[in-house]
Amino acid sequence: MFARSFGAPPPGLDCRQQPLKDGIQVSGTQDHEAQQTFAFLLLPDFAMLCFSAAIEPLRVANRFAGRRLYDWQIVTLDGQPASSSGGTGVLADCALPDCERPDYFLVVAGMNAQRFTDPQTIGALRRLDRSGCRVGALSTGSYLLARAGLLNGHRCTVHWENLDGFREDFPDLEVTGELFEADGPRLTSSGGTASLDMMLSLIAKDHGRDLATQVAEQFIHERIRETHDHQRMSLQGRLGVSHPKLLQVIAMMEANLEEPLPRAELARQAGLSNRQLERLFRKYLGRSPTRYYLELRLHRARALLLQTAMSILNVALACGFVSASHFSKCYREFFNKMPRQERQGEEHQTPRADTAAAQDSQGSSIGQRR
Repeated sequence: MFARSFGAPPPGLDCRQQPLKDGIQVSGTQDHEAQQTFAFLLLPDFAMLCFSAAIEPLRVANRFAGRRLYDWQIVTLDGQPASSSGGTGVLADCALPDCERPDYFLVVAGMNAQRFTDPQTIGALRRLDRSGCRVGALSTGSYLLARAGLLNGHRCTVHWENLDGFREDFPDLEVTGELFEADGPRLTSSGGTASLDMMLSLIAKDHGRDLATQVAEQFIHERIRETHDHQRMSLQGRLGVSHPKLLQVIAMMEANLEEPLPRAELARQAGLSNRQLERLFRKYLGRSPTRYYLELRLHRARALLLQTAMSILNVALACGFVSASHFSKCYREFFNKMPRQERQGEEHQTPRADTAAAQDSQGSSIGQRR
């Protein structure tokens, strides 16, 4: 049940199951298999968008089918309302210890899931898995599944902003970075609107493509994306530039943050002279190639500082700096704080999704490792 406060919710904001009204039979399916049941565990500061994008397709599928294909319940750790990252409160059907075994149990997380280590919750996930429940996660809920050992031997994904930190924390897992993954008993979604596509794929599998398409159209969703669709916009879309040589160089930079390529090598691989490369970056991005590359590495370092327990030295090395002192100097000049202050002062915030291209940094270029 949705509510802006934790008191009685206003009418019409109940996200729990309601009696089905005058269903509209538009899907071609007439099967009468047992309904599928879902439980959504809402962690503190969960992402409302990915939760809504998962639960709404179930509601609309029921409406179009004219019968209850899916049932669900909202679960919180203690049965009390959960607050989303935007401050919206959601009332719970039950506490985690009282949750009856559903067919699907999905962990919905958001900010700071990487710091959530409650052993009782992790133990509950393991018990649900042993009971035969299909356990999955939306957005950064994959952190909990990984800590419970439930992603071992399974493909998984997580929000693109958390990919680097997640891979550092769980180097033995097969983290694909796909839009969503359905591998055996595991379902993981990268978050946001990817939850909608994951649920549409389940509806298509259970009740046919026609019903899934009708549900997608209800949400003005022009196509059902597949698992291999990209999480992020193309470089051209993100940066607002279309010069193919420039995009080629930036793609090489993004792929080589730990071992930065020399500027001459970047120019050579793109078929440019050093002077041409410099002009392209100045014209389209307002900074030198060296400066832009440094900003990419610093943003990755910030994500690792806030998402992992890596030492500052290891963060520095993972982002192509020769020493912790050199890294700290560059970090302070760009972010106006030391790496240690960043970690201590913003431990309850997620890293920004800024790209280097979105920053308008002033001042002289700072050296990078060659």
